[in-house]
Amino acid sequence: MTITNIHKDTKFDIHPLLKERWSPRTFSNIPVSETEIRSLLEAGRWAPSCNNFQPWRIIWGIKGSNTYERILNVLVEFNQSWAKNAPVLMLGAFKKTNPNGEENFHALHDLGAFSAMLTVQAQHLGIAVHQMAGLKFKDALTEFNFTEDYHVATALALGYYGGEKSDLPENLQKIESPKSERKLQREFAFNGNFSETEGVQRKKQPLN
Repeated sequence: MTITNIHKDTKFDIHPLLKERWSPRTFSNIPVSETEIRSLLEAGRWAPSCNNFQPWRIIWGIKGSNTYERILNVLVEFNQSWAKNAPVLMLGAFKKTNPNGEENFHALHDLGAFSAMLTVQAQHLGIAVHQMAGLKFKDALTEFNFTEDYHVATALALGYYGGEKSDLPENLQKIESPKSERKLQREFAFNGNFSETEGVQRKKQPLN
């Protein structure tokens, strides 16, 4: 069960796990156990992928461990300023080629599917996930012994919902909020050809 009590202004009915999820930069000091981490990774393990190649590779560490500090060190300074409070840090990488050595154009998409499945499982457990693009990916590649056939694409901070805004640098305290805007469906989903102006043209239709 989640403990967020967040209710987004969704235009259509969606599952409460999706409706209540958000990406905080503060976390409770309740530890996340290795068993819980394994549950999250198992959810990601069953994500769909192109030809079932499963190109994702995950590095994870619990706060206080050497791996955690190594992950923290390859984040950009901005993300280090708040992610250092997260009970768990992860890196998400993907293999750039398929088993035939050809470029796998879908690998980044598949890593995203892995992360989405992990995030829903985390929400079910009351664990927040904040995904980050801000990392020194070349440093991460070297630090964790990846070969050039891999790309370290993202980082994740995880922990139970909670914590105080005062845990954050002052500039982040002002923006820490579960409220966020989303584009309307008419701006990104098209029952026909794509058009930059289609969303405006369909503005008055009842389902948009």
